[in-house]
Amino acid sequence: MYELLTMWKVKEAEFPHHGTVEEKLKFILNYAILAPSSHNTQPWLFKIDSEEIYLYADRSRGLSIADPEGRELVISCGTALFNLRIALHHFGYTGKIITFPNPANSELLACIKLGYRIKESTDNNLLFNAIPKRHTNRQNYQWWDAPQSLLRWLQSDAELEGAWLHIVKNNHIRHQIAELIVRAEHQLMADPNYRQELANWIRPANNSNHDGIPGYAQGINKHLDFATPLFTTVLRTFDLGNSVAERSRKLVEQSPAIVVLGTQNDTQSDWLNAGQALERILLRSQAVGLNCSFLNQPVQLPQSRSELSKVLSQSGFPQLILRLGFCKQVKPTPRRTVEEVLI
Repeated sequence: MYELLTMWKVKEAEFPHHGTVEEKLKFILNYAILAPSSHNTQPWLFKIDSEEIYLYADRSRGLSIADPEGRELVISCGTALFNLRIALHHFGYTGKIITFPNPANSELLACIKLGYRIKESTDNNLLFNAIPKRHTNRQNYQWWDAPQSLLRWLQSDAELEGAWLHIVKNNHIRHQIAELIVRAEHQLMADPNYRQELANWIRPANNSNHDGIPGYAQGINKHLDFATPLFTTVLRTFDLGNSVAERSRKLVEQSPAIVVLGTQNDTQSDWLNAGQALERILLRSQAVGLNCSFLNQPVQLPQSRSELSKVLSQSGFPQLILRLGFCKQVKPTPRRTVEEVLI
């Protein structure tokens, strides 16, 4: 298991300052691949050509049931792109980035160049240092208030990336969101194809794959990890909607903060922006010890996504639902190596 987590131990001191541009770009990819993604699918590919990195969406890793349009896939790629930006700045480069450089190729999401030398800002350094520490935390959070000043800071972070962040302050609205999540969870879990897709990405901790959600991230005790295949069999076979939905309801009701990340429009460009906004928010939260996890079920269904917009009285399109709070740190999930994601 520990071999699968070595990618999180990247050492910035090993950056090849006197190496070629290609060597520098390849090293910087070590930070891009630490980004979060739906079901830890890591649906990105990179190509280094001369002095440029090309970021591609890897549709073979898409979730055809939960994410048929590839919206969450592109958002996931956006988180990797943001890590790339932060790493480039940290090592002293502007990182000239062009998104969707070839409209005829929808798989090509961005072209990134080193750019010219710059001095790193204090804020960028703060976000950079959070990259290898940021992990999705699915545990229960302690009931400590998330400071409103921090939540407003996260709103500003979202706006910097062309997105918006709605902070749920009203308990009635929180209850409505919880009900939407419960209903969506029931609808999704009733679909055997959805359960099959979810089970396909749950792995035992000692599995040799470098992707997916290990059992310990789902709350399975390390001493019971041998039972993870049994759990996935049960998930494929039975509709566990009742228990899963009630678990989600409690997470909403007991989390110190619930926020919804969205965009004014709903194009691929907006999805990529949402991913960059998400990672900026996650890194900022990590830097102050705030944990995050996702409750995206209502956004995966068109009807409940529309209802969520009405509940929020917010124009635009909800892209993600996040819960924020304080909790002990958790182990990271595995990551593919740079060699595995290079074309």
